[in-house]
Amino acid sequence: MDFNLTEEHLMIQQAARDFAQNELLPGVIERDEKQIFPTEQVKKMGELGFMGMMVDPKYGGSGLDAISYVIAMEEISKVDASASVVMSVNNSLVCWGLQEYGTEEQKQKYLPGLASGQIHGAFCLSEPEAGSDATSQKTTAVDMGDHYLVNGTKNWITNGNTASVYLVIAQTHPELKHKGINALIMTKDMPGFAVGPKEQKMGIRGSDTHSLMFTDVKVPKENRIGEDGFGFKFAMKTLAGGRIGIASQALGIASGAYELALKYSKERKAFGTEICNHQAIAFKLADMAVNIEAARHLCMKAAWDKDQHKNYDVSGAMAKLFASQVAMDTSVEAVQIHGGNGYVKEYHVERLMRDAKITQIYEGTSEIQKIVISRAVIAG
Repeated sequence: MDFNLTEEHLMIQQAARDFAQNELLPGVIERDEKQIFPTEQVKKMGELGFMGMMVDPKYGGSGLDAISYVIAMEEISKVDASASVVMSVNNSLVCWGLQEYGTEEQKQKYLPGLASGQIHGAFCLSEPEAGSDATSQKTTAVDMGDHYLVNGTKNWITNGNTASVYLVIAQTHPELKHKGINALIMTKDMPGFAVGPKEQKMGIRGSDTHSLMFTDVKVPKENRIGEDGFGFKFAMKTLAGGRIGIASQALGIASGAYELALKYSKERKAFGTEICNHQAIAFKLADMAVNIEAARHLCMKAAWDKDQHKNYDVSGAMAKLFASQVAMDTSVEAVQIHGGNGYVKEYHVERLMRDAKITQIYEGTSEIQKIVISRAVIAG
């Protein structure tokens, strides 16, 4: 066992940290308040190689391991979770799914733009009546011979309006239930593809979240990923890796809140001394440090499992379950340590607290992670 980061990992960490501090931090409060998508920042993430970190260089990616991805996600999420979720979806759900299961033609057509950040993608699974129960797909993809005719609605889609490539999960054979679902590559310029209003969210307000509506959208057969009926398996496999990304985002939110709280506690004085010298505050900081370190190890273990081509369904679920709880607990305590200032936007921690909550919900709620974990431990 080796817990040291390699030279390359340390360079990636520093590059991500510098980018977060220099490019994301300025304007992050305004982007949150006005719900501004970080367009320029996302382009720069692409230029730095953060939008296609695990994509093979022959498709324009960085060719890095999953541990590098966790490291970069943590640093960027410390400052701006709205930017990091764009990065997470593009890396974990779109690029990885295409590289792992797409045809060579699909990879050549879509991956170079996605991996370079020239364009970014969206993953379209959730529906008004199919959130945690992903088998209940009401969006239909009727086989018309050389194409599919797609009708339906998708909800809460990250990058819903700004994406160029959409991986859409739809039901083709209802009688086969989840074994009749397909995954299709769609683009916004397809006739019948419509984007709904932007969602008004509690957190990650700079992120671009919309509903999508499909009315008789013709999708060529060559845009199907995998064999007929592979869609549900594709979605589950892709989400398993996506959970590592969201766990890393949660870790970053927690780390960012902790660092701000620690700094503030060394500056703010009460009762004649810096508040970090009061046991009530010192113990909060100790709990934060322990939980963040534990969450980081779970994230790294899941990433290591992925890099070693081991099954990471359970380790990814554990990382997401624990890290998202740590993000909530740490950000709430960071606000408490800041006192009245914690409730004010300029100190950043109130935004981190709002951003933390979604990590317990998207890409599989905490309850779904417990189902995954409990089934595995009971089966032995």
